[in-house]
Amino acid sequence: MENRKGNHLAKEEAHDVIPSLIKSISAHEVAGFDFDHDDSSRQLKTILAFPQAIELADGKENDNDLSEPQRKHSLSISMPPSPVEAHLQNKNRVFFADGAYENDGVKTKQAIFYSQPMPKGSALNQAITNGNFDNPPVMNPRIHKLQDKRFDSFKTWSGKLERQLSNLRGKHCENEQEPHIQRHAEFERLPVERYFDALEGPELDTLRASEEILLPEDKKWPFLLRFPITSFGICLGVSSQAIMWKTLASSASTKFLHMSPDINLVLWIISVAVFLIVALIYALKIIFYFEAVRREYYHPIRVSFFFAPWITLLFLAIGVPKAVSQTLHASLWYILMTPLFCLELKIYGQWMSGGQRRLSKVANPSNHLSVVGNFVGALLGASMGLKEGPIFFFAVGLAHYLVLFVTLYQRLPTNATLPKELHPVFFLFVAAPSIASMAWARIQGSFDYGSRIAYFIALFLYFSLAVRVNFFRGFRFSLAWWAYTFPMTGAAIATIRYTDVVTNVVTKTLTVILSIAATLTVSALLVTTIVHAFILRDLFPNDIAIAISDRKPKSTRKWYHMRTGSSDNNIEKYLKYSSSDGKDIEASISPPSSKDGEMQQTNKDQEP
Repeated sequence: MENRKGNHLAKEEAHDVIPSLIKSISAHEVAGFDFDHDDSSRQLKTILAFPQAIELADGKENDNDLSEPQRKHSLSISMPPSPVEAHLQNKNRVFFADGAYENDGVKTKQAIFYSQPMPKGSALNQAITNGNFDNPPVMNPRIHKLQDKRFDSFKTWSGKLERQLSNLRGKHCENEQEPHIQRHAEFERLPVERYFDALEGPELDTLRASEEILLPEDKKWPFLLRFPITSFGICLGVSSQAIMWKTLASSASTKFLHMSPDINLVLWIISVAVFLIVALIYALKIIFYFEAVRREYYHPIRVSFFFAPWITLLFLAIGVPKAVSQTLHASLWYILMTPLFCLELKIYGQWMSGGQRRLSKVANPSNHLSVVGNFVGALLGASMGLKEGPIFFFAVGLAHYLVLFVTLYQRLPTNATLPKELHPVFFLFVAAPSIASMAWARIQGSFDYGSRIAYFIALFLYFSLAVRVNFFRGFRFSLAWWAYTFPMTGAAIATIRYTDVVTNVVTKTLTVILSIAATLTVSALLVTTIVHAFILRDLFPNDIAIAISDRKPKSTRKWYHMRTGSSDNNIEKYLKYSSSDGKDIEASISPPSSKDGEMQQTNKDQEP
């Protein structure tokens, strides 16, 4: 029995023995690969070959010396997943030689494979671009799904237009959107308090540290989203310069300067070109990103710049060169003043309504833009020979300018938009009275006492800001600064008109000084804008002001250690006055009363 079991186990072991795969193939001599290198001799390692399945082509045994390499080329063999089963079933004769191999008696020429490294990353893109990569990888047809869809919530149709165009081209577009896109697809009107709570700075364009935005901060946004309404300030600055040089060339008091009207023509053409470019880009923003435009309109400071395009058109009409047109039709004035009138009905109504956007809460120096349009329109209408319309807009502008001027001068505690330090925005104080003086002079037909009063107010405000020019340093450049240049130009033009009435050395000198100051300011801003646009490439950063969230951040409650003998009333007063602008913090803490002394004594008695 034991012998039978032993024989049976021996048969099973003989049946289950796995033959060695590689037997008598020698590797090609490669430095450092599968052989030991020696200066005196080279010894190749013997590697395993297919056993009985491998035979020589001439039927002879392989008696060659294995110490010498038998072939000059290496062969890459792909192993099957089940080598035992494959070799037991497939008994093909393989002849390893450089010329050919024999498979079932049919000789086939051996294929030679050459391997080359495959470039990755940027090297792959560079190879495809240079044409060195013959077989570029096939693009994934579903790659559009990987595109960033976080900006779709600011689009006009939230991506519906792109899907419709894709369907028209025959490409099916998935209707599914990411959850965060669906959540922010439709924005509700943000209350004005959210802008004050989430943003800071004189222009409310800096995000507070505790706030989050809807769009990615670490990625550059599309250009249209980064193009603000304040870009029309460039048009205001350049077009006002065209008016000033036209006045210098045509006024009797400045004949000694011998100014050529060609300067006015060149500046006017540049102004028209700049306005068309800016208007076209912003029109595209209205078409494709209307939600962003709507958020700019609700912004307490940006809303005033919606008057800038129409004021620019009024400036272009006033500064039109005589070589282009001698007179303008009166219908042009009605066309330009209609949108201004509609905007004023909306903005001025909010100022008076007493709601969230009443003037005492949203008053800021940029509101002067909404008032200046009345005086510019009155100036253009009076120069065309109109009477009632210019007087109407002059009266509306005068009434609201007085209210705005007093509100800004009081610096109410409820007004959170006024900066504590001086800022170029304060030059807008000069714009309204200087243009109002010229408008009233056109309406009256002479630079009378009313015009002189307005002019002297503008001149005093100009000087009060000019002597503090050192306080305007250290501010980050923005396109809104262009809107602050036309008040300086307006003051120079008003001085020229005043010099026509009161001509002497002082007024002529003042005219030259103010004109040079306005021209140098515009030139400096032009150079700065070019540097930021083409060298630094940060002229249009991500517009954080339009991407604030409608949800307030979670406030963390802070606990303060109460000192012995201090009451809750004293701590409340201390915190109140320490957060204000007052520096007399000690005065905010009232002296301890008799009750406080009793409490302090009781606490001492209770201590062990």
